[in-house]
Amino acid sequence: MPLRVVIAYAPLEEAEVELEVLREAGFDVAAVDSFATPEARELLRTADALMVKLQRVPEPLLDQLKQCRIVTRVGTGYDTIDTDAAACRGIWVTNVPDYSIDEVSTHALTLMLALNRNLHAHLVATANGDWRYLPDPPIKRLNGMKVGVLGAGRNGGAMIRKSRGIGLRVIAHDPFIPEEAIEANGAEPVDFDTLMRASDFLSLHVPLTDATRGLIDANALDKMKPTAYLINTARGEVVDVNAVVRAVRSQSIAGAALDVFPEEPLPLDSDVIREPRILVTPHIGWASEEAAVDVRRRGAEDVVRVLRGERPKYPVNDLSLQADHAAMEGVPSV
Repeated sequence: MPLRVVIAYAPLEEAEVELEVLREAGFDVAAVDSFATPEARELLRTADALMVKLQRVPEPLLDQLKQCRIVTRVGTGYDTIDTDAAACRGIWVTNVPDYSIDEVSTHALTLMLALNRNLHAHLVATANGDWRYLPDPPIKRLNGMKVGVLGAGRNGGAMIRKSRGIGLRVIAHDPFIPEEAIEANGAEPVDFDTLMRASDFLSLHVPLTDATRGLIDANALDKMKPTAYLINTARGEVVDVNAVVRAVRSQSIAGAALDVFPEEPLPLDSDVIREPRILVTPHIGWASEEAAVDVRRRGAEDVVRVLRGERPKYPVNDLSLQADHAAMEGVPSV
């Protein structure tokens, strides 16, 4: 009987990329649009692999995956999956961290330039017949401004290089990357407080962890220049959005551009949408036709690796470490 892969985010007729990879490997592929129906529960019970996007995979759901070997997050962030509980059950969790590096950094740079040129206000004004330069806030010469990058990994590193490419000075903070590596990428390594205080544009490129959740709060925003702008294309929960609205309205910062939010989509009456000095885009930093194909193909390819008994290319938990720990504790490893 062929191994079974369950796709939880698209009907089969919309999963051409995944089907090409998985069926070529000889797997049976099924799709569910909910985890709650009896049919879905039966598919989960017999699934050897589960592919998800934004669907939550908590411990009780993992208990339904009686023979599953891998849960693949077809995207970057994996905070919706209980990775520790999966490891305890012998289930790999993987993501696709490198499918949209060019897109995310390009989107962050685009938002930065739009903020600098006060683009949104001028687009609205001209559409309403107001043909003039709007001096509030004044447009300042980009040359000589300083870009601060929080998180200097894949996406942050690309943002550093692109910012340097248009002649900007870049400072960066990342406690997990050696200062020499940050310098080699073209940025000056600084501590967190210096990054907040010195940046004219602060661009966020960190994953969502316990340490980064709510990191950009009212206290952090208070450290920024009143002429500075915040840009978030990382994870919505990293930023206290209400604090950003208050900071912009009180002119503690000049403005912001946000592509990600703790809850999406935003309600139309949201303060952040109604604030003219905050640019809002609908979580499209990842988007390009090429990225949409890459993420599905690479996610499916990791499923193939694991179901063939190989180690995945993009693991976010480590079953070998879990087994070692279980052995040390005298618990049978799974």
